Amino acid sequence: MNPVNLTHPTPDIELNWVLRELVNSIQAVLGDNFIGAYLQGSFALGDWDTFSDVDFVVAIEHEVSEAHLAALQAMHARIYMLESHWAMHLEGSYIPREILRHKEFLRRADSVRTPLQYLDNTFSRLVLSDHDNTLVVRWVTRERGIILAGPDPKILIDPVPPDDLCQEVLAILRNWAEQIFADPAQINNRFYQPYAVLSYCRMLYTLHTVTVGSKPAAARWAQETLEARWRDLIQRARDERAYPSLRVRQPADAEDFKRTLEFIAYALEVSREWDADAIQSIVYAENTDFI
Repeated sequence: MNPVNLTHPTPDIELNWVLRELVNSIQAVLGDNFIGAYLQGSFALGDWDTFSDVDFVVAIEHEVSEAHLAALQAMHARIYMLESHWAMHLEGSYIPREILRHKEFLRRADSVRTPLQYLDNTFSRLVLSDHDNTLVVRWVTRERGIILAGPDPKILIDPVPPDDLCQEVLAILRNWAEQIFADPAQINNRFYQPYAVLSYCRMLYTLHTVTVGSKPAAARWAQETLEARWRDLIQRARDERAYPSLRVRQPADAEDFKRTLEFIAYALEVSREWDADAIQSIVYAENTDFI
């Protein structure tokens, strides 16, 4: 069994209890296939609240076998029913060692990333998804991850080259904008409209700092750094985080919806400044050991 660090991984006592049950159960199922478990996302970045997802990564030696998958499905269904709201908001992937270490995907928009066994927020069953097979997840896990069990993630994950991180974020920024403008209705509710605003703040923050920050931190940065006309929209997006399961069923404010589309177009325009030469100059200034 790998060493466990589950006494006080977060400031929330109830969440720590859920995490202890989760990690101990995963280890019991996987045995020697288990390497380590880590918190990433908002808990790792230090900007969580009671409405945050609990993002995790489980490092494994090799792909989950059919027998282990059946046992994991039963285990996650049981964890989901624990008497804690945190148990319904776990989200994460099981990532084999070699996939976790290497960038086995490209920057290109049409690149195909290996799907992983993935538990989505508010779900109790694993599905195959490439949701966490990104450089952003690797960066957060390696640089800010909270060890629940196993070795330091820096032993498992290679340093993420800043240029690659920026190129991935650029591709996401532009591809998602294309999807949104093709079907704006997909963000026309009180959850996804502010989520889009905060996500675009976060992507611009990464391009500017060559690091990954939380959505609240990126929103504060955006209010101080971007054009003043966006400050009120960003503030309302920050204020709309509470009760996402309720807000996703409510239409977005019409004016905020219109301005969100304008903000995404603005983010696209700003992103055009981030060509390869611009990224390389910032990477050199802030991360010279990668050049």
